Amino acid sequence: MPMGPAELADRLGRWSAGRGPLYLLLAARLRRLVDEGELPPGTALPPDRALASALAVGRGTVVAAYEQLSVEGRIVRRQGSGTRVAGPAHPGPRKTTNAPVFLHLLEPQDDDVIVLTCAAPTSPPPMLLTAYERALSQLATVTDDLGYHPSGHWRLRQAVADHYTRRGVPTVPEQVFITGGGQQALSLLARAFVQPGGTVLVEAPTYPGALEAFREHAASLEALPVGLEGFEARLRTPGRRPELAYLVATHHNPTGAVLPSLARRRLAAAAAAAGVPLIDDEVLAPLTFSGEQPAPPPLAAFGDTAISMGSLSKSVWGGLRVGWVRAAQPVINRLARLRAVHDLGGNHPAQLAAAELLPGVEDLCRETAAVRRARHDHLRAELTRRLPQWRIPAAAGGQTLWVRLPHGDGDSFAQTALRHGVAVLPGSGLDAAGGSKEYIRLHFLADPDTLTEVARRLAAAWQAYGGETGRDVPAPRAMAV
Repeated sequence: MPMGPAELADRLGRWSAGRGPLYLLLAARLRRLVDEGELPPGTALPPDRALASALAVGRGTVVAAYEQLSVEGRIVRRQGSGTRVAGPAHPGPRKTTNAPVFLHLLEPQDDDVIVLTCAAPTSPPPMLLTAYERALSQLATVTDDLGYHPSGHWRLRQAVADHYTRRGVPTVPEQVFITGGGQQALSLLARAFVQPGGTVLVEAPTYPGALEAFREHAASLEALPVGLEGFEARLRTPGRRPELAYLVATHHNPTGAVLPSLARRRLAAAAAAAGVPLIDDEVLAPLTFSGEQPAPPPLAAFGDTAISMGSLSKSVWGGLRVGWVRAAQPVINRLARLRAVHDLGGNHPAQLAAAELLPGVEDLCRETAAVRRARHDHLRAELTRRLPQWRIPAAAGGQTLWVRLPHGDGDSFAQTALRHGVAVLPGSGLDAAGGSKEYIRLHFLADPDTLTEVARRLAAAWQAYGGETGRDVPAPRAMAV
């Protein structure tokens, strides 16, 4: 199968962040992908002009990189038949992800690129250390326990149940399943409900990690506007019933939208009546800014068939890989059976620490709300001052800005931004319908000085891209972050 220019551009990652001529940097990254089998023998590579357009470079850069690899014998170029990876075509290993949100995590962190692709707190708060101290003292008393708990440790299941009960959703521990973070929760839910070719309804745009989890199980993704607008009409449409629906109802990723209570009630009722499992991704739900109205209750408050999922990675620390699913008990039992085959149970000490943490997480989020709002406002102000043509709506919480470019597309601008030292997510990768091409997603969790530098680098990138800026912007300088 030929590889499209956009897909290859994503798979190249931060290829241009090193030193040296661009064609050598491009050849080096292509060489690595070929040698590692990510571009197997026989793969048809994009034409010169198409790849150059996707990478926002001159055609000569791609031609020179291809010629370098051709001399090395890694690719074959023939007039009229295009460019292919050398060697006979064969099935090869299964493809790995090409989603930028994941590939940027695999890049070295010492390349002077300010990475705005994945958002989470970068330092564990003091309360996490205290929680681990208490957890370790509890471990000293453990006897007659293998430590294998596929459904999760009972203490944490009880803590999560109490967390939902406090929020108006009465819950017992048997309705809670503990995971190794929100991404694992999504992967297991996809495995539990989606058959190859089955339809999953998603928002457009949405969290790209969810799209990847569903695609991993060969789902057919059908996009609806943010808030799953049109969900009821879709369920009334003759044809195959969706196997699953997914949305981020509170502080939507990436737009920051909050779904009103009435819309939540209607969605939950429609899903229950049609027998369609409805996943409410609550990972960002605690991140309301100071001065904003509290978010409505979870969708589970409006219907017993709604499935809630959450984690502590966005509210406490990204390195605390603890998440959960709250659902009807038969769903929880099925998830446990699926998980047991791949993972006998989660990290026991981390779950004990999470059980200590959870009752205080809402207070922690209230304490940090003012800082998050200040950083949101700071980045918006800096971008508006330097790039007044950009449309940057304010959010009421969460971690990201959803920026609309006045012209061009997010994919090629992301490549230009990368060469100016900022990694951003292009909107197309967040939209299962193939739209949102004019958008980019930025997070605002960095400190104010770094966010100021982000705005300066993005303004320089926009100027190089052919856009107008609000002021003269000097060339980017080196900065360690």
